[in-house]
Amino acid sequence: MNRRQFLTAAGAAIFPITILDVFAAVGDMPYRTLGHTGEKVSIVGVGGYHIGRSDVTEEESQRIIRTAIENGINFMDNCWCYNDGQSEIRMGKALRDGYRKRVFLMTKLDGRDAKSATMQLDESLKRLQTDHVDLIQFHAVTRMDEPQKIFAPGGALEGVTKARKAGKVRYIGFTGHKSPEIHLQMLEMAFRNSFMFNTVQMPLNVMDAHYESFAKLVLPVLVQHNIGVLGMKPLGGQAILRSGVVDAPECLRYAMSLPASVVITGCDSMAILQQAINVAKGFRPMVHEEQRALLARTAPLAGKGEFEPYKHWES
Repeated sequence: MNRRQFLTAAGAAIFPITILDVFAAVGDMPYRTLGHTGEKVSIVGVGGYHIGRSDVTEEESQRIIRTAIENGINFMDNCWCYNDGQSEIRMGKALRDGYRKRVFLMTKLDGRDAKSATMQLDESLKRLQTDHVDLIQFHAVTRMDEPQKIFAPGGALEGVTKARKAGKVRYIGFTGHKSPEIHLQMLEMAFRNSFMFNTVQMPLNVMDAHYESFAKLVLPVLVQHNIGVLGMKPLGGQAILRSGVVDAPECLRYAMSLPASVVITGCDSMAILQQAINVAKGFRPMVHEEQRALLARTAPLAGKGEFEPYKHWES
């Protein structure tokens, strides 16, 4: 794919986009196919940051993780840097006693060169008490020079692909929350180097549709190339709820109605987890008219990204 074809694909989509396939009996947890990997993942996933926060006890975090798994949630998100490693440590403990075999485990790393990426991955494996993760992702690609660093000789991709050959990881992806243009740059760099990411993670929510929209600019490229879509920040880190025009179930259902394989949401209490489980098990895709009405309600508040602060962060 040349640059013109790539950017044409990126700009071709109109909103909304048809949802992906869903596999589930009524009342059960729905699953979707994770892009070209063929893996089946739950429509909702547990975010790793919240379960490692100091205001959440270790006992509660483990209860959240295990209850999620027992209710059919099989996608676990984490990152090397979350809460100085506590998120991975707690998740590793929760995945003992056979729970690890029941999940698709993902973590992320911040290293941009092979040495630091390899070091962080090995540390994550120790914390998570596993010999491999199902998915490793380059975390928070938020600067325009980072794709070049990751793909350069001796870059992080080199370290991660070696780890994949060694059986430490199965799939490779990247994440980011700042700008869809940076995501497109990362994808273009991959295509230029004949590399295909397995997954891409990005914000997908009711405010994103109106400002620096990942759904409009990046999602079409991922769907076209059958790359697994990981939606995050369906509530915008709770900021979207403070707008007063939408509630949490609406936000979750909207994100699940996009072509995302999984919608990752932070759960810092059993009540928040149960809310996500209820929306997922009772999931009905939003029809076009519902999406239009919801977006019309949020449009007046979303024009400058006030409810998506992560799009303005410096790093």
